[in-house]
Amino acid sequence: MELESIPGVGEKTARALAELDDPERALRSGDVAAIARAPGITQGRAARIARGAIRREHGDPGGFLATDRAREIYRDLLSLLQARTVTRYAAQRLETIYPSPCRSRIEEVRAFTEAAIERDPDPRVREALEGVEPLERPGDVRVRERCLATTDAERYAQARDAIPELSVEVVEDAQGLAELARGYATVVALDEEFAGVAVDGDVQVQPDALENPADVVPERPLAFFARNRDRIRAAIHVHRAADLASLDGLDESDLEALEDGLARLSEDGTVAGDEELDRLTTAVDDLDAAAGTAESVANDRLREAIREQDVTIEGADLLSLVERGAGVDSLLSRELADEYAAAIETAREHLVDALDLDPGEAELARRAFGEEPTFPVERDEDALSRLREELTATKERRAARLKRELAADLADRRKAAETLVREALELDVELAVARFARDLECTMPEFVWDDADEERGDGTGGSSVGFEIEGGRSPLLEEPLSEIDPVDYEVRGVALLSGVNSGGKTSTLDLVASVVVLAHMGLPVPADQVTLRRFDDLHYHAKTQGTLDAGAFEATVRQFADLAEGGEGSLVLVDELESITEPGASAKIIAGILEALHENGATAVFVSHLADEIREMAGFDVTVDGIEAVGLVNGELEVNRSPVKDHLARSTPELIVEKLAGDSELGFYDRLLEKFD
Repeated sequence: MELESIPGVGEKTARALAELDDPERALRSGDVAAIARAPGITQGRAARIARGAIRREHGDPGGFLATDRAREIYRDLLSLLQARTVTRYAAQRLETIYPSPCRSRIEEVRAFTEAAIERDPDPRVREALEGVEPLERPGDVRVRERCLATTDAERYAQARDAIPELSVEVVEDAQGLAELARGYATVVALDEEFAGVAVDGDVQVQPDALENPADVVPERPLAFFARNRDRIRAAIHVHRAADLASLDGLDESDLEALEDGLARLSEDGTVAGDEELDRLTTAVDDLDAAAGTAESVANDRLREAIREQDVTIEGADLLSLVERGAGVDSLLSRELADEYAAAIETAREHLVDALDLDPGEAELARRAFGEEPTFPVERDEDALSRLREELTATKERRAARLKRELAADLADRRKAAETLVREALELDVELAVARFARDLECTMPEFVWDDADEERGDGTGGSSVGFEIEGGRSPLLEEPLSEIDPVDYEVRGVALLSGVNSGGKTSTLDLVASVVVLAHMGLPVPADQVTLRRFDDLHYHAKTQGTLDAGAFEATVRQFADLAEGGEGSLVLVDELESITEPGASAKIIAGILEALHENGATAVFVSHLADEIREMAGFDVTVDGIEAVGLVNGELEVNRSPVKDHLARSTPELIVEKLAGDSELGFYDRLLEKFD
């Protein structure tokens, strides 16, 4: 697929899309989450790009929604679908489902819909979906305690591109390698010539490091899983709650292995759950505090011993000590040697116990408190520094090994994680459609494809079929579904729709538009049964508020002129066009428009209070349907909401006069009633 051929995709966006692992799959399937992973592309923009790619794939010219009111109907219906999603992804993914005149696209979505409406919208799955979001790329990973080394300038450039997380250094010989080892915890030499070279420090010779970057920088895969840990866990929960069975061969053991790997990973990308690593980390962190406490313990014990000890020094001995310049240390050594030794041993044991040191580490720790008597007791900072270095080096070696092991394990499961999350997000889309179908008691419409559809799969062509709706309920009405009267309505060709004020004429147009839009989206429709032709476009003209000025009137007539010339495959819905100008002129104009649409083979419904006048002026036998008010009950109209075929509905004034005539013996009302005949 030529990326720049997609509508709305320029050179810069094409370069960003090309960085995806499989941009063609993402674009063809409308995978908004995958497209949004391209640099600089938001999910909203990803949905628009996906829609453009789908149109290109099916040869869809666009423009099915030809008027503002038609687009408004679509947005309202889309909002009803999106309101039934849980994730933001699903709401934006639904925007890739749009009304299309192309049979191939309609049937593609219908196949998706037929599978979706079989889903069980279990509340447990909906709850599980609340934690699912598209996977994100982690931020830039930088590892500062490790570096790569090479003697070759070309390999230097390759290393910088392949492993940008590490610094890459150029060295000339083993001496340069040794200098690097003094500044980095680990040096990875890329040149085989360094094999067998003895260098102090952690120097590893790995000529194939660039081919296996996860071995050298385990932080790379770990950062991905750490960033997306909660999302993946939520997707696993969804998989189990929904009992998904379409996951590329994944089973419960795969889920458990992935969960185990995530449990071993901390939020910051370090390894979690390893007792030995936790012990070493705590020992390094607590070393200074533990040494200070051990020092205090020794001094407290020594002070107590001095208070309780009766020290007797003969004069000759005291004189001898003074002449030799002896101080308190000598006195301690002579008089309190045992007590001092016990205090030092207490300090050592406290340090070892507080840090939970192993025997080798304990030997280093014991050196922090020397045998030479001093008061107060002081720790040996050099010995503590050596202990800290040993603990830190041991910790880092273990952390690096555990990181490599965990990274190798999780790296092999990245595809599974991506599949899990993608399937969970797509499930939200399916469940939104399923909930929409159940909430509105929808059914799949039946298309009657015309000859061109059969030959080309998506062409235009005439058909005597318009639409036939049985038990339709407009999804745009605010009343509960149980309170909406079902409507039956069928139109083949051109028809006028008459009826009383507030009888439901506009609601009927909205129902027809909703059914046609949803059907051409490939979605279920709110009716018991629907049969319709494939339309090229939908022109829905809402009721105009007030008479138009000359300029606006001219523009409106021009719109209908263009439609009349090329509207063979169009559905035209018009609500009270007579309001654009004087009633007499309106009837003539509407009659002329209907004649042109009739000749072109379009399907049209015009709501009008001038149906009788228009019928008389039209040059063909125009069908007039009526939404009939059957009477007045307590001052309220009682209406049969389904239009009656070939019937001019009576007006509200006629019904009122009829009621007055029946309630009174005055001849005046009878005379008025005769005027309606």
